[in-house]
Amino acid sequence: MTVFYLVQHAEKERQPGDPELTELGRQQAARTADWLQRVGVHAVVSSPLRRARETASFIASSTGLRVQEDTRLRERMSWDGTQPLGSFLAEWATSVEDRDFVPASGDSSRAAAERLRACLVDLAGEPGPVVLVTHGGVTVDLLRTLIGDLAVPAELMQNGVPSCAITTLENLAVVAIASVAHLE
Repeated sequence: MTVFYLVQHAEKERQPGDPELTELGRQQAARTADWLQRVGVHAVVSSPLRRARETASFIASSTGLRVQEDTRLRERMSWDGTQPLGSFLAEWATSVEDRDFVPASGDSSRAAAERLRACLVDLAGEPGPVVLVTHGGVTVDLLRTLIGDLAVPAELMQNGVPSCAITTLENLAVVAIASVAHLE
């Protein structure tokens, strides 16, 4: 059985495109890395987006592991600034309500969940805990697929996953959702 720690990237700068972490985000990433180092992770896999890679670099530094990138960990959709923010947010809301809706700038909720699930299946043979640094939307999409909409905490559906929250899975069984206890 493989334990997976799905880590929401740390707090990012509030700007379109591929922003870097804030100072608070770097502190969150360092605390998360310290906690993960103590549990003895075997591998660190990251979304290719900068905020995830930066978060993963803290974890890799702390654990002595190399970061592997996997595009299947990317967010469902990302605002690059080419469309008005209001339009982007409207598409995001539609994609939450209709899991099969394909927004102009990304994947449907169902497709995003499936690509993250496929990544987990491919990594299931790893001998030790695996850290996957990813994004809130795709993590919620996966949870909706694995445990159903009613079992996903309402605050995650409404507000997203907190920065550096850790969702723990054993293979594809959900053990803990969006824990931030390691940040306290």
